[in-house]
Amino acid sequence: MNDSLKVKELLKLNKGIITTRDVESLGVHRKILNRLIEEGIIERIASGIYIAIEAIEDTYFTTQVICKKGIFSHETALYFHDLSDRTPIKYQLTIPSGYNTKLLKDKKYKFFYMKQELYELGITETVTPYGKTIKLYDIERTICDIVRNKSKIESTLFVDAMQRYVERKDRDFIKLNEYAEKFKIEEEIRKYIEVLL
Repeated sequence: MNDSLKVKELLKLNKGIITTRDVESLGVHRKILNRLIEEGIIERIASGIYIAIEAIEDTYFTTQVICKKGIFSHETALYFHDLSDRTPIKYQLTIPSGYNTKLLKDKKYKFFYMKQELYELGITETVTPYGKTIKLYDIERTICDIVRNKSKIESTLFVDAMQRYVERKDRDFIKLNEYAEKFKIEEEIRKYIEVLL
């Protein structure tokens, strides 16, 4: 199989996205990417990241390809967990303290820094509307995040998310309390839950 076919096969396997690193792991020189751009098969969407011309760009997925440690959180996670009907204006992600990403200066993103042991708490996965897997925080972690940042969230969005959480059949108050203890917000969480129940 020639180099061009190898890359095209990988493109199919990766649902239309490849990176320079992916190509090099096949033992193929990165120059093949320029040839595929010239042939109109792929286009460059960010440094080292390419998408098939016929593919629809999934910005949630490509965000995590570019920012590997970014975990969708806060209002973006509310949207994916059906705790809000609003499509987020900015993609909100949590990254470990000290982590640097080229997206930090991009105005369509909002980043939250978190120390390592709390950064990893509640990471789960979901599938985007385009069928790609992304990482985000689970429902209980998302509730903790919005309670901790309540002053920065519109009040109607906050109340709606809390109400929807309490009404869910899959809510887990034990897990919510465990997370709240780690963030030292048990009293706040308890107060909101008691009012809504």
